[in-house]
Amino acid sequence: MVNWAQMYDCYSETGRVPELLEVVENEDDAEAWQELGYRLVLEHDLVAPASFVALPRLMRLASDSERARRLAGEILERAAGHHGCDDLLANCAGAIEEFRELLDKHLRTRPTERLAVFRALLAVEEEYHWAAVLGDFTDDFYGVACPHCAAEVTIAIGDCGRYSAIRDWNMGDVHRRDLRPASLDELSGAGRWMYETATRAGEELLASGISHLFGKAGCPGCASVFTIADEYAAFNQPVLR
Repeated sequence: MVNWAQMYDCYSETGRVPELLEVVENEDDAEAWQELGYRLVLEHDLVAPASFVALPRLMRLASDSERARRLAGEILERAAGHHGCDDLLANCAGAIEEFRELLDKHLRTRPTERLAVFRALLAVEEEYHWAAVLGDFTDDFYGVACPHCAAEVTIAIGDCGRYSAIRDWNMGDVHRRDLRPASLDELSGAGRWMYETATRAGEELLASGISHLFGKAGCPGCASVFTIADEYAAFNQPVLR
C-alpha cells in the first residue's frame, strides 16, 4: 500500500496526484490529464517521488491511452536525473518490462504518436540521451564540434537535406557536405538497436534518419571525417545520478 502522504509531487504537494489518478482511471478527462502531467513532470528535467509511484498505474492504462503512454514515457526519460528515488524506480521493474513489450507492439501499428512511443522505448532501454533529443527527422538539426579543428558544425537531417555545414546567421548553412549514412554492418550498440527497432516497425523515415545520425560527416572547415553520433553524444550527455 502506497503512503501517498509521503509522496510529494513536483509542486511539493502530496494529496492531488492520487485524486487525479482516480479520475483518469475512470474517465478520459483532458483537464485531469493536463494537471497530472504538470504535477509528475515539471518543465524539462524535474520529477518527484509521486512520479515513480504513479508509473505502474499509468502503465496499466497505457494499452488504451495515448496520454498514459506519453506521460509514463516522459517520466522514464528523466529516470537518469538527480531525483533521489532509485528505490521507487526499482519497484517499477516489472511494470517497466511489461511497458516495453506494449510499446514495441504498439509501434508496429504505425501510431500517430510514433516518435513519443519510440522515445519511450529508448527510455525503457536506458538510452536516456537519445530519448531526450531524438527528433522525427523531418526538420532536425544537431550541433557538434569537429573533433579535429573544433569548428562548430551544424548537422541537418530532414526535408531540407542531409548535410554538414557551417551556420552563418546571414547566409544560412554554407559549405555544405553530404552526410554518409551508416550501413547495417557499421551500426552497433544503441545505433543498431534503434535502426532495427524502427525498421521492424516499418518506420522507414525514422530508420533512414538514424542511419544518417550514426553515420559520418565531413567537417566543412578542415575536411576531416567523424562519426556524428559519437561527437554529439560526447558533448550532450545528460548528467547521471
